[in-house]
Amino acid sequence: MLVSGKVALVAGVGPGLGAETAIALAQSGADLVLMARSPRTVEAVRSRVEELGRRAEIFYGSVVNEADCSMAVALAHTLYGRLDILVVNAFAQGEPSTILNADPDSWRSVFDVNLTGPLFLAKAAVPVMAACGGGSIVLVNSDQAWRVVPGFAAYSASKSALISLTRHMAQEFGQNQIRVNSVHPGMIMGDALKGYFAHLAGVEGLAPEDIYARFASKAALGHIPDAGEMAGAIVFFASPLSRAISGQSLCVDGGHHFH
Repeated sequence: MLVSGKVALVAGVGPGLGAETAIALAQSGADLVLMARSPRTVEAVRSRVEELGRRAEIFYGSVVNEADCSMAVALAHTLYGRLDILVVNAFAQGEPSTILNADPDSWRSVFDVNLTGPLFLAKAAVPVMAACGGGSIVLVNSDQAWRVVPGFAAYSASKSALISLTRHMAQEFGQNQIRVNSVHPGMIMGDALKGYFAHLAGVEGLAPEDIYARFASKAALGHIPDAGEMAGAIVFFASPLSRAISGQSLCVDGGHHFH
């Protein structure tokens, strides 16, 4: 298995990509610490990981709290004696607003989660990873780092800044054999997107399949990936298959954007 014997901390284990990433890492042989703010999804994820024969412990905390980040890493070290993989999936999109009407507190909140959270977790994780001989940090970014969506300038700006942070971390942590990369999802096929397509279908008098085809046709593969496919890219970056890759941003969107 690709990450057999490794220990992973996944931050932001909610429905969708966070859950699928944890499960994919367990299927590939990793034991886990699952960091989440609420039990809504994470308890079921732990059960699934244990069904796969791997170990999982839950840590309830927020990535914007530096002490929580340090304690989550410490839990992994205490339970398993090591930390090899850090995946940061926590994110905040913020309320839609024009730039001129933007609320400063809202902007700070978005940046706290999307940019400062990964910083806090990396600061806590790197010394432990370095003591283990290296590791992999995977940051979940977004295609909105490059794409303009009206009303979400704070989210887009924070994700653009996360590209720069990825590169700086890769340069600085490389001396400890720690790789840092990011994945950039676009649309993720799941319940929320299915609901949106059903709404559009009702408004336009079409079938949901027609709406799907319209959006999927914008991608080279004619396909909107689901969370499991996104998780596969994260496992790739976490595994030795990508041992010569660091500081990179990978679009996982069926060929919608090329970078």
